[in-house]
Amino acid sequence: MPACRAVLVAAPASGQGKTLVTAALARAWRNRGLTVRAFKCGPDFLDPMVLEAASGAPVENLDLAMCGEADGLARLRRAVRRADVIVAEGVMGLYDGTPSSADIARTFNLPVVLAIDAAGMAQTFGRLAAGLLGELPCAGVIANRTGSTGHAALLRDSLPAHIPWLGALPEDAAFALPERHLGLFRASEIDDLEQRIAAAARTLEHAGELPLPPAVDFGGAADMSMPLLLAHRTIAVARDEAFCFLYPANLECLQAMGARLVCFSPLHDTALPAADALWLPGGYPELHAEQIAGNRPMRKALQTAWRNGMPMLAECGGMMALAEAIAGTPAFGLLPGTTRLQPRLQGLGVQFADLPGGRLGAHTFHYSSLETPLQPALQAIGPRGRPGEVIYRHGNLTASYLHFYFPSNPAATAALFLGESA
Repeated sequence: MPACRAVLVAAPASGQGKTLVTAALARAWRNRGLTVRAFKCGPDFLDPMVLEAASGAPVENLDLAMCGEADGLARLRRAVRRADVIVAEGVMGLYDGTPSSADIARTFNLPVVLAIDAAGMAQTFGRLAAGLLGELPCAGVIANRTGSTGHAALLRDSLPAHIPWLGALPEDAAFALPERHLGLFRASEIDDLEQRIAAAARTLEHAGELPLPPAVDFGGAADMSMPLLLAHRTIAVARDEAFCFLYPANLECLQAMGARLVCFSPLHDTALPAADALWLPGGYPELHAEQIAGNRPMRKALQTAWRNGMPMLAECGGMMALAEAIAGTPAFGLLPGTTRLQPRLQGLGVQFADLPGGRLGAHTFHYSSLETPLQPALQAIGPRGRPGEVIYRHGNLTASYLHFYFPSNPAATAALFLGESA
């Protein structure tokens, strides 16, 4: 299998502009007529939406904990078959987390582009870049939020000779990506996202001939085979502006196991599609609580399906919507209890759930809490064995703040949709 040019965009910390830089690189190379495939390191739903807009293709996740090395390597190998360039956005700071973006770069031999917020920085820029990159494979450095062309030149000249300068993005509101409590806005909510990405890409291109990253040989063939555990099953998947946190790999996994997927909108539809099981992923139900409360036909349809024993999986925002209320506003009412937004983060990080079908990788990131009389069916654990999120079983409904990564254990995933997880 031929090698593919590939790069991982990292930063010293969160909030340095990794998503903007990654999107600008993807678009700049795409503008040359190259086929670009983008990845996001770590569990994330929002950044991939921006990267999909920039690259023109769905974005998959690379995570050594939740997804696993074998899964990541298989997806990279598959991407090589259809891409001229692979660009991956790191998570948090370069060395933050266990495993970190640096660990991912080493594991897959991905050269690193370091994106540094250079506002208020001069010659320290070069020392910071040299120290962070260390022994990692290096593709170059991009300065973000520079104050002028002179400032950018000062930063460029501070770099050691062995670290390539790839350009600068000036401090400009036209480049900024809006955020809310869970991170970036959804790509579809940013009306001028295309203009922002295009402008950032043009800025990097106009700085000179933007070099392509080094070629990486990922070796071998991609084995993406799945057991046909969901053959002849139809799964209804909630997808709209309130239920939008879905890994493309999860949808692919269900289909690879033989399931037929049909989408519906809990906000806009008044009936459920014909299905054998139902999945409500996470999203922003708290932003649409009044609309949920007003959709009484959907409330009745969901409650009828639950009473009839339909297997259901509700993740994070999906669980919030199935509770009796969201911050005092009536919700769909399948799950006893109410959810409320809290001023501080209530859960964060990769966890593992030991379900009857096996261990399933997952992650959690939420500001709300659930008050319920239900007793947990089981509790997930963190990478170091610490207690994690609880998982509830209510009839054939499985509900938790966890976002599961289905390919980490297809058998355990299938059991959730076959009603075998009690």
